[in-house]
Amino acid sequence: MPKKIAGIIIPDSSLANEAAELLREHGTPLLWNHSHRVYLFGALQGHQTGMHYDPELLYISALFHDLGLTEKYRSQDKRFEVDGANAARDFLTSHGIPHASIQLVWDAIALHTTIGVAQYKEPVVALVNAGVGLDVIGEGYENLAEEVRGQIVAAYPRDGFKHKILHAFLEGFAHKPETTFGNIKSDVCERFLPGYKRPNFCDYVLQSPWNE
Repeated sequence: MPKKIAGIIIPDSSLANEAAELLREHGTPLLWNHSHRVYLFGALQGHQTGMHYDPELLYISALFHDLGLTEKYRSQDKRFEVDGANAARDFLTSHGIPHASIQLVWDAIALHTTIGVAQYKEPVVALVNAGVGLDVIGEGYENLAEEVRGQIVAAYPRDGFKHKILHAFLEGFAHKPETTFGNIKSDVCERFLPGYKRPNFCDYVLQSPWNE
């Protein structure tokens, strides 16, 4: 029987299970638990707000959303969110999934850290962003009953998540801090990467080659 946590069923299709195995193989226990909490928190918020979404696509988006941090999927020059989105696109394409569904998952992963934009897109995109926001910074924490939060954390423990995830972020893009420009992840580089000072957009404008 499919696993059910806090009233939410974990998708149990062959596609979902294969995606989960990729995360299990190439991710870490930290990312495994976080990604499942993101799915569950996102799904719960979808139910609360009456959103209609595809649970399988939401689950796969959650599973892949941080895979761009891993050694297997990280690139040398792209944002980690794009690396994860590209990995999901390749995976879904290899299974003959329709283009519209692939694009939806790609957007959900690529935009999951884009505050102020993702929540206005399609439900799968918005709910991945909402699940990440709740698990990482507690956004909407008070909207879920303590019992519900407890069931999810019991199934997928946090285990010092607050501190461990910041270092997992850094490990994923310390070799390419320039890719965090214009994104909240530049805060991680500035705090933990010795000697790093994030660029300022105003400097880019004022130092552009335009003669004026």
